[in-house]
Amino acid sequence: MNITGSVNAIKGGEFLVRETEADSIFIPEEWNEEQLMIAETCTNFLAQHVTPNLTRIDEQEEGLMPHLMEEAGALGLLGISIPEEYGGFGKDFTTSMLVTEKLGAGNSFSVAFSAHTGIGTLPILYYGNAEQKQKYIPKLASGEWKGAYCLTEPGAGSDANSGKARAKLSADGKHYLITGQKMWITNAGFADIFTVFAKIDDDENLSAFIVEKNFEGLSLNPEEHKMGIKGSSTRQVFFNDCKVPVENLLSERQNGFKIAVNILNLGRIKLGGGTVGASKEVITMAVRYANEREQFGRAISKYGAIRHKLAQQAIRTYGSESAIYRASQNMEEATEQFVASGMDEIKAKLKGTEQFAIEAALIKVHASETLDYVVDEGVQIYGGMGYSAEAPMDRAYRDSRINRIFEGTNEINRMLMVDMMLKRALKGELDLMGPAQAVAGELTSIPDFAAAEEEGLFSKEKKYIKGFKKAILMVAGAAVQKLMTQLGKEQEVLMCLADMLMELYVSESTQLRVEKLVGMRGEEACKEQLDIMRVYINDAAENILKSGKEAINSFADGDEKRMMLMGLKRFTKTEDINTIQARRNIAAKLITENKYCF
Repeated sequence: MNITGSVNAIKGGEFLVRETEADSIFIPEEWNEEQLMIAETCTNFLAQHVTPNLTRIDEQEEGLMPHLMEEAGALGLLGISIPEEYGGFGKDFTTSMLVTEKLGAGNSFSVAFSAHTGIGTLPILYYGNAEQKQKYIPKLASGEWKGAYCLTEPGAGSDANSGKARAKLSADGKHYLITGQKMWITNAGFADIFTVFAKIDDDENLSAFIVEKNFEGLSLNPEEHKMGIKGSSTRQVFFNDCKVPVENLLSERQNGFKIAVNILNLGRIKLGGGTVGASKEVITMAVRYANEREQFGRAISKYGAIRHKLAQQAIRTYGSESAIYRASQNMEEATEQFVASGMDEIKAKLKGTEQFAIEAALIKVHASETLDYVVDEGVQIYGGMGYSAEAPMDRAYRDSRINRIFEGTNEINRMLMVDMMLKRALKGELDLMGPAQAVAGELTSIPDFAAAEEEGLFSKEKKYIKGFKKAILMVAGAAVQKLMTQLGKEQEVLMCLADMLMELYVSESTQLRVEKLVGMRGEEACKEQLDIMRVYINDAAENILKSGKEAINSFADGDEKRMMLMGLKRFTKTEDINTIQARRNIAAKLITENKYCF
């Protein structure tokens, strides 16, 4: 099995069949002075304008959210990645991810911000013509105009291309007349610009249109009452022969579905960044409460059960963060390569993002489920106060839940990541067959127990990660061979494979981050990070084993099944470590620092 590195930049999905060098990834400990200043601006903005007003925001006080968006625009936060020619700062993707992460702690504000800067702005920036971009992007970058995105319909959610909204050309040929209904539209109550998806006549695929709020035929339902993110404006939008100038067709006819897919790829990894920011904030609140709250004469942070929760919150958050910035840098590097080859910069950004769509889907799932875990344990650490609306965990818990539905449900994203991986293999873009056959051959060979093992601080973890890759290749290869065209209908098997991929990618990202960090700071300064890495990989081995067994048991039998289960056990075998002590070490650091500090 050849999973050695190459001088060529890694492509999306190749993490399964290639090794990555620690020096080649970006880690959050490498932020430069300018980026740290931008991060501080975001933190200060939340502290001064958002956190003191969370109740007013949740009550949707008239004009408050638009005002906050305008204040963020005045600081340049809405235009971080917008080119300078359109009034933005033109910063790279990792910097824009940093802003998303920091503002992710802003509850409903972070939803409005992310919708505006992502799906509300990027379709026009990436697919608009020169006139459209010049007209709309500067005002979106400044916050003078706010953006929204109209894709979902009552009968078209995950299956977005099945939407019923229709557009027809007016008799004089000057307007498209859009008729239809959109729902769950974020920012709809105060948006000035809507990117609307509809099919022209009887087209097979969607087209996209730029619709201004004052166009004739557009109307809104009242605000939806939601479980969480109550301060986020969410309305149904109705189009009744809405008159849209023909020059407001975005991109080409029937290109709307492609626009939607590519923008969602960006939205998925950005959602991951936002949820990491929220996770860090919740952990900080939980640590501080645990240090202040006393029971039986001691702060509850001194009890092992609480320390376990704090440590596990931090471990999972650190893993998500490691994966996010690894993939963000990969996207940035892919974009630079496409530009260097002569591609237009905007097209290169789209292509770079599309290249890592597998990682984006994976990160969306992992980070959103990490936040759900973090807020759930946050409520538990607060105890009875956690259930009170007077304490912050109530809002954090409710606001978190939407993230497993936003940007494609986690179930859809799990199936997407496997589907994309297999399709790339079928197209010859990703060599999975060779490595999978090598692993299949290894199953029937006698393990070389006498082989000398590498020695080094990370040698064991690297060996484990190689084993994880073999386990996935074995199960995926057998599933494809056994189920063939039926695999797409075996959703439970696909989700098992997705969970295995996710644990592999986050394990490897965490290991690479800690290895690079040790190289920068030395082993002694990274003791807790080493503990985080070891516990995460230990837990990942158990999770990969469980998911692999479920998949194998569903499609294999007899000797084939026994051999695969033996191989799975071999590929996920790790040495026992004292995870209790490791978690105590991690928690002790959090408790001493009185905040999330990794």
